[in-house]
Amino acid sequence: MKKIIVIITLFYTGVVSAQIAVEKAQVDGDGLLDFPANTTKGILLPIVETLPTDAVGGTLLMDKNDKTLKMNVESSWVLLSDQGSITNAVFNTGEEIPGQNRIIMGANTTTAPGVLVLESSNKALILPKIAAPHTNVKSPYPGMICYDTVSKSMAVFDGLKWSYWK
Repeated sequence: MKKIIVIITLFYTGVVSAQIAVEKAQVDGDGLLDFPANTTKGILLPIVETLPTDAVGGTLLMDKNDKTLKMNVESSWVLLSDQGSITNAVFNTGEEIPGQNRIIMGANTTTAPGVLVLESSNKALILPKIAAPHTNVKSPYPGMICYDTVSKSMAVFDGLKWSYWK
């Protein structure tokens, strides 16, 4: 019986403080979601037809209508790129499944809308680290985001060119 209680306690502790390392053995520092260094793979932001009216601060997306990458800041959408192109984008034509279909990391529940919600009071997303993505990512996809280790900035690809944010 004691073994079962210990196993359940260890499992629960692991779930509560879960950190995810993608294509690497462990997370660097206090990251909730972390990617390997020296990769050429980035995170692909959703390309949406309608801007969500209930988006929370920090929401990132690509707007299909004006072909720009945007971030929600205090209920306003801030441009992260110039107008790009979505001609190489492939869109899901199937119906969305109704309801709360999302992945929540760092908490059991959330009120924030989103497909992937990172909810933590002391951990953050660590972007994929790419050295000079404008030269090293051979076929970037519209809406790609990463951290450029050379310029020490966030890089976003709008389908035509990279934009860099410090």
